[in-house]
Amino acid sequence: MIAYLRGQIRYKSTQIKKDNFAVVDVNGVGYKVFAPDNFLNGMVIGSEAELFIYTQVAETALDLYGFASREELEFFELLLTISGIGPHSALDILKKAKLEDLVKAVETGNHEVLAKVSGIGPKTAEKVVIGLKGKLGGGFSAGTEKWNDDFGDALEALMSLGYSSFDARKALSQTNSIDAGDKIKEALKILGRK
Repeated sequence: MIAYLRGQIRYKSTQIKKDNFAVVDVNGVGYKVFAPDNFLNGMVIGSEAELFIYTQVAETALDLYGFASREELEFFELLLTISGIGPHSALDILKKAKLEDLVKAVETGNHEVLAKVSGIGPKTAEKVVIGLKGKLGGGFSAGTEKWNDDFGDALEALMSLGYSSFDARKALSQTNSIDAGDKIKEALKILGRK
């Protein structure tokens, strides 16, 4: 079972599709590793990367899922304990929602806010909150970022304009405004500079 890889990034697929991956060259062997978008976007072809790996062995495939931190991998494994959520669905959840948002939603039992700030559908958000209640222990941090409806409204507005969840979140995290409308205006200026 592969649990960790360190090697050079040879290729990465980052089109807007469900199964984005990187090929990691470890001593001449290329491993195809599926990973969350925010992790893939930070990878530079030709640079070295460390990945914490979840290995899924199925009848027809052996798939690797890579994460930047042990905490993210552990949360991914917890998502797999929820009925109806497989590796691709769990990766999709981590692609849409920040780990801190997921932890906060589970801690507060508030699946509606999770659905709003992450782009996860309401049924999936409810399933995650209920499925993980009491399973988190003290190993996960909810972060200190303000977690409110205005952020969710601004994120939703930017995504409806065609920006990816990753780009919209990144731009919103750089804004100083509290009001949703002002946040959107600031974020659009930031996104326009790209």
